[in-house]
Amino acid sequence: MDDEYFMREALSLAQAAECLGEVPVGALVVRDGVIVGRGFNSPIGEHDPTAHAEIAALRDAARTLRNYRLPGCELFVTLEPCAMCAGAMLQARLARLVYGARDPKTGVHGSVVDLFAVGRLNHHTQVVGGVLAAECGRLLSDFFAARRRGRSE
Repeated sequence: MDDEYFMREALSLAQAAECLGEVPVGALVVRDGVIVGRGFNSPIGEHDPTAHAEIAALRDAARTLRNYRLPGCELFVTLEPCAMCAGAMLQARLARLVYGARDPKTGVHGSVVDLFAVGRLNHHTQVVGGVLAAECGRLLSDFFAARRRGRSE
């Protein structure tokens, strides 16, 4: 199993979010090649601004592993994380983040700022971006295009 395999799993979670009318972002946490946490966007349905895919996956993994720290874990997400999610990843002490599409409006791995490169922070997560970026980006683009069409009708 490789990064693309896990990103495809995250894409399936993003599609689940889309089916519920949520922005299609999916995430999962992996430790030693085993998925230990899953999540997808649900802020609309949950009435919760923190209900991002990454937060849900981190919470699920923490419950599974019975530890609020997730050393040795990797998080796979279909969209470049926002500041809130990046902060949670750093607090969890994630070893590695892998994301798909860049987010030019709120992404914090260089699209807007690069929180992961701040040297003064006490933990540094390795980051790999662009895995299945075209597929991840297309899912989001199609979702927002459909919403715009729906509003204009």
